[in-house]
Amino acid sequence: MPMSERTQAIWDWFNGAPLRVLVIFLTALISHIAGNRAISRAIGRLASADLKPGPGTAKRQAERARTIGTVLSSTFNAAVWIIAVGMILGEFGFNLGPVIASAGVIGVALGLGAQTLVRDVLSGIFMLIEDQYGVGDEVKVQDVEGKVERVGLRITQVRDVHDVLWYIRNGEILVVGNKSQKN
Repeated sequence: MPMSERTQAIWDWFNGAPLRVLVIFLTALISHIAGNRAISRAIGRLASADLKPGPGTAKRQAERARTIGTVLSSTFNAAVWIIAVGMILGEFGFNLGPVIASAGVIGVALGLGAQTLVRDVLSGIFMLIEDQYGVGDEVKVQDVEGKVERVGLRITQVRDVHDVLWYIRNGEILVVGNKSQKN
């Protein structure tokens, strides 16, 4: 059955850029879901594995694995959607060459301006990898002595004996005393 002229025009329009944009979006969405599921499974296995036998280490390992999983997941999601948005803009005829060149310059400027943020995050990553302290540990950090309540990539929260919650940037931590680690 032949299509009417109007239906053919709509089909021809949809068969171009809108179809490619839809395919890009669906591919990004599927990649997002599949990637997050793969990261969650890998981190779940890593969290449940007893890599360092000993009392109380399993909980700490699980928390470190979940923190690293969060970082991996958000990095993966950002990469997938940035690529997808770039491809979609390309489908609409947007010239990405100048944008990519500008992104390099802006990246350098942000990198110089966000040095403390980068230092905090890198310190947090190394602190987690090296297992310097974890939630529940009794620590002395700078002038603060107390129990670690939360460990993040950028900030560590310590509650002192006077029930004051201290937020300490990981990049500012130069020396840590951990009373909870015996070995």
